[in-house]
Amino acid sequence: MNLWIIAFGMGLVTYGIRLSVLVFVHHTALPGAARDALRYVTPAVLTAIIVPAVLYVDGAGAFSPGPGNERVPAALLAAGVAWLTKSVWATIAAGMTALWLLQWAT
Repeated sequence: MNLWIIAFGMGLVTYGIRLSVLVFVHHTALPGAARDALRYVTPAVLTAIIVPAVLYVDGAGAFSPGPGNERVPAALLAAGVAWLTKSVWATIAAGMTALWLLQWAT
């Protein structure tokens, strides 16, 4: 039980630290370079999560970008839909539908 209390407490502390920057620091107080750099944090984090999930299959760390990996064409289709529509929901729907269809077909 103590481990859960510690984990929950540290989660609150981490959340509080991150929230304090959002609440107490106005966006005009940041230098222009910092604002410009922060604009790229979300795409960088999402890329770091998505690319390994697409290129490494079977959970064993087997790098498989070529034929037989249904995730690559589904991800490319989703990227095209994202670029054309600028819609998160359309991107998710297209990518997941393509992935499921490709997995079903093989």
